Amino acid sequence: MNEEFRRTRRRRIAETVQVVDTMTETVIGHLGNLSETGMMLIANTPLVDDALYQLRFNLRDAPQHTSPIEVGAHLLWQDRASVPGQTWTGFRFIAMPEDGMQHLRQWLDLPGGSYE
Repeated sequence: MNEEFRRTRRRRIAETVQVVDTMTETVIGHLGNLSETGMMLIANTPLVDDALYQLRFNLRDAPQHTSPIEVGAHLLWQDRASVPGQTWTGFRFIAMPEDGMQHLRQWLDLPGGSYE
């Protein structure tokens, strides 16, 4: 039996949260789920395996926060989605400002979230 092990909880994204590549200012997809250590992105543009990215997204339902979160992230894996032109991608966060981490933790702790 192959059981997946995760050190941190993940929260599914209830609304569409677009993710921007800050180097090109292009929307590259939207969040599928999110944790303190990484995210699953449903990409709508080709991405490079094992590459580093600077990304930005905005968790609008986070209390007292309106500014976006910016992260440095490493693309760990990609898998073709069932929708043509989309790819499921897994990112590990490698850098995030402390205020962004606090924002993310508050959002993860909100009641009513759907956890995986």
